[in-house]
Amino acid sequence: MLDIRNLSVEFKLGKKSVKAVNNVSLKINENETVCLIGESGSGKSVLGLSILKLLPENVKISGEVYYKNKNLLSLPEKELKNIRGKIIAWIPQTSSALNPVITVGEQIAEPLIYHLKLDKKRAWRRVIDLLNFFSIIPAEKRAKQYPHQYSGGMKQRALVAMGISAEPEFIIADEPTKGLDIVKKFNVIEAFKKIKKKKLSQLIITHDLHLAEVIGDKISVMYCGQVLEVCNKNRFFNEPLHPYSKALLEALPDRGLKPIRGFPPSMVNPPSGCKFHPRCDYCLDICKRKEPPFFKVEDSLVRCWRYDNWKESN
Repeated sequence: MLDIRNLSVEFKLGKKSVKAVNNVSLKINENETVCLIGESGSGKSVLGLSILKLLPENVKISGEVYYKNKNLLSLPEKELKNIRGKIIAWIPQTSSALNPVITVGEQIAEPLIYHLKLDKKRAWRRVIDLLNFFSIIPAEKRAKQYPHQYSGGMKQRALVAMGISAEPEFIIADEPTKGLDIVKKFNVIEAFKKIKKKKLSQLIITHDLHLAEVIGDKISVMYCGQVLEVCNKNRFFNEPLHPYSKALLEALPDRGLKPIRGFPPSMVNPPSGCKFHPRCDYCLDICKRKEPPFFKVEDSLVRCWRYDNWKESN
């Protein structure tokens, strides 16, 4: 359904440049939820924004992003506007995306009026249904309230309601549980579980591994602008391939709370070879010199030299 091919996103910083996304390829199938995980600053959100060309015009984007065989990056802005929200929905990570001087109900109704051409009365009925669906109750009262009258979790669920209001085919959600306490996070996760039952395709950008474990079908691990591993959920949480994937899991409280040594690399001056090698416990000499390609291991992909001879040894 969504096919990202060799996508790179470059920001200019004076005489220097930053490749926030570096030659990323990723496929998301129909009715599939892919969770894109990694530390903050790894390029996850930039990748999501670039799919719908929501980045500043001075950013250089190369590669291709096909949605149902149509390259989104080559479409004129007018055609993209008809895709954003209606076919592919973007759910931002911050509740500041809600307009503070317009009621939440009016904001959720806007895509219904703009994309589906519903009159205000029908749109409002749909808003009430959506608020009830995501347990923002009493819906009739909440629809008439302003964002400052909502809790953090309610704001995030309202953004989700707004995202799916026009009944899109595909959802991109950016850090939907960021900054929420455990109760609010649970409510947001429940909201995405409801979306999953609607059999929509989703790209969930998150550093919340619990969210990824609950709603993901496939996990894509990103580090320093690159995807290092793509595998199904069970493989990732039980037997991940890349050393970085293992380190992420070992840093969880219930897996030992072992911090990843060192610090994330500079995106301006990234390490040579494998970007993770300065922090890797399994580093080989070639890792420091040469960037690894993707190696196919069963039904997974991993960017690590330790799997160079996997076929021969298995």
